[in-house]
Amino acid sequence: MTDLADGVTHFQHDVFPGKAALFADLATTHTPHTLFIGCSDARVVPELITSSEPGELFVIRTAGNLVPAYAPGGDGIAASIEYAVAVLGVSRVVVCGHSGCGAMTAVAERHDLSAMPTIAQWLRYTDAAAARLGPAGAVDLPRLVRANVVAQLSNLATHPSVSRALGTGALIAEGWVFDIGSGTVTVVDGTEHTPAA
Repeated sequence: MTDLADGVTHFQHDVFPGKAALFADLATTHTPHTLFIGCSDARVVPELITSSEPGELFVIRTAGNLVPAYAPGGDGIAASIEYAVAVLGVSRVVVCGHSGCGAMTAVAERHDLSAMPTIAQWLRYTDAAAARLGPAGAVDLPRLVRANVVAQLSNLATHPSVSRALGTGALIAEGWVFDIGSGTVTVVDGTEHTPAA
């Protein structure tokens, strides 16, 4: 297991000096261009996948890259979305799913989550995506991953700040699926979730 303290030492001695000017600028400015909503999965690292520098992405990571539809009252995801769009003025938002997602596997395979009620409740945000793909027990994992990205983009659009920015053209939203084994990224559009006849 990697020692995190050793990692910090490596960063301070070997990485930071080469990026000192960047960090000096970032100490007083925060202008990311993209809101990246991805899965909490440790294998999916937004900055690595996109070759982004510090300060370029505003990142939200949730189990299953889920975005609850907007509802009155505060929560951390809604607040982060609103901050990125209304305050930081990001011009792009990406919702990124991935291969081998544990959350999507649990949904596709109808895992018994009765001993994990918080996870079970959280995964209810995938109901719309799973329902589009067919009856229980017939859900194909790769199709669910794609359909879930589309569903989460729909949920994202219910947030007032996102809806306004999309409406004025100040923001574009897109869905991606990252394949861990090959490193490929596929752009997902709304037709990806059409059930097979």
